[in-house]
Amino acid sequence: MDGLNKSGYLKTLQERAAKRNITQEFQLIGLEIAVVLHDLEHKSIYIKYAKAYGSDKMLALAKDIASRRGVENPAGYFMTVVSNEFNITKIRK
Repeated sequence: MDGLNKSGYLKTLQERAAKRNITQEFQLIGLEIAVVLHDLEHKSIYIKYAKAYGSDKMLALAKDIASRRGVENPAGYFMTVVSNEFNITKIRK
């Protein structure tokens, strides 16, 4: 996480929420999903999914996947599961 530990990052998120940079619950949940999956680079897609498909369901799925043993790329596995469950296809240009 580039020098930040989880608790430090979560504290930063809470401070941001207090400053009103995060105005919606789905934004905070999307960021939490990114932290759980160790994939802050793609946090915007997690925010989008939390908004579109339900914050609680997405966070529960991310935590379940992160807790599984043998998953080498939790973020990639999460995206595969979400894509299959919600029938999301990637549009290539």
